[in-house]
Amino acid sequence: MRLLLAFILPLALSAPMAGSACAGGVAIVLNSGDATLSVLDMAHETELRRVPVLREPHHVALSPDGSELLVGDAGANEMLFLDPHTGDIRRRVPMADPYHLAFSPNGKWLTVTGLARNQVDVYDAATMALAKRFPLSSMPSHVTYAPDSSMAYVTLQGTNRLAAIDIRHQAVSWTAEVGATPAGVIWLNGKLLVANMGSDHFAVVDPVDGRVEQRIHTGRGAHQLFLSPDHRTLWVNNRVDGTTVALDAATLAIIHSYRVPGGPDCIDFAADGKLWITQRFIQKVGVLDPATGALQTIPVGRSPHGIFLTAAQ
Repeated sequence: MRLLLAFILPLALSAPMAGSACAGGVAIVLNSGDATLSVLDMAHETELRRVPVLREPHHVALSPDGSELLVGDAGANEMLFLDPHTGDIRRRVPMADPYHLAFSPNGKWLTVTGLARNQVDVYDAATMALAKRFPLSSMPSHVTYAPDSSMAYVTLQGTNRLAAIDIRHQAVSWTAEVGATPAGVIWLNGKLLVANMGSDHFAVVDPVDGRVEQRIHTGRGAHQLFLSPDHRTLWVNNRVDGTTVALDAATLAIIHSYRVPGGPDCIDFAADGKLWITQRFIQKVGVLDPATGALQTIPVGRSPHGIFLTAAQ
């Protein structure tokens, strides 16, 4: 018995407990297909545990002060507020169809898209009180802000358009056609970049009027765009082709294409330079080393979507 206890006790003491933070950081993955969050040990690239939610978590946003991680559970009509270091759920707030979400750069506003309800809601970030609801057709998907927080831009998957919302005057300024089934959208170098999931490119768009100035071809199913922490590299995930493409952020010239099968979707960046990428169609998270092209995978729940790395913050 003493020998058995001597063997078990060190293992028990060294095993991560639910609700504890790992020394190497954790990755929080939203499994939209089975109503769970996977909490991964980044150092060992293994799953620690799964946290049940109600129905269909999709996207995340860190609060302006970094104290809470917001997770939109669209199917459950609620916003979850997590400990960003452990993935523990602290509280739940009723909210209509929170699909994608983004805080304004000045921290005053939270904009939430309701893809299933054809609406975009703007909340006071401090109180979570609804300031304005915008009916927008159809299928409002992703949202980004202008750097001065004056405008929010929302892709409308069902109508192939981009909508510009004037936050100061609480009004829609314009909508413009930008490409087939637009999804991800970001602001870069004074322009909007819109990934067109129904095609093979992202559009470079004038934020003043929505005019498409250029199309950059990266691969079929261009779905999401991400800027590296040093702002030097733009990354584009192409879900149909199963590739992740690196571009020069200043020139938009393609640098390299990496094979990431299984519907690459969201990305977060680790401190060691690796990319953690959700693979929607194969229930995995890929860990890509852009220096070598090596890709390690970690099994998670069904249809992994949003991802957040504590070590990246």
